[in-house]
Order: sequence, then C-alpha cells, then structure tokens
Amino acid sequence: MKLSVKSLAISCSIFMAALVFLMGLAHLIWPGYGTAFLEVTASVYPGYDVGGFGSVIVGTLYAAVDGAVCGAVLAWLYNRFVAAPAAG
Repeated sequence: MKLSVKSLAISCSIFMAALVFLMGLAHLIWPGYGTAFLEVTASVYPGYDVGGFGSVIVGTLYAAVDGAVCGAVLAWLYNRFVAAPAAG
C-alpha cells in the first residue's frame, strides 16, 4: 500500500499550522502558557518571535509550509521503501 504524497502533505500542513496557531493564541490569552514550545518554534523559524497576533500569523504560515514539506518527504520516503524488494 502506498501513501498519497499530496494528502499527507496537506494533512501535516493543517496539523502543524493549527498546533502553532492555537498555542500562539493560548499564549496571548494566558501569558506564559506554552512559552517553551513557542521559543523552540522561534529558534527554528527565522523572523518569528513570541509576541503579538502578527507573530502568531507568521508562525502559523511557517508551520503550514514546514508541515507540507515534511509530510510530502515522509510520504515519498515511505513509498520508496515500500516499493523496494525485500533483501534476503
């Protein structure tokens, strides 16, 4: 069975974007909540910092692109290894 590269890319993109968006909103509502997660996110995505609503949008866009790329690569790798004949 092969994975759909497009479907996994879209699914991972939505998941990552929702994760960063919701964590960013929660941080705006309750300062201090998710600070460690958002600081790690800021260290990975250039131009993103823990701050106001604008930075939440920037982080969400970065996460959407990152999730799409990672999902596509994961599905492509899986399909390559599934198609390979068994050694032995």
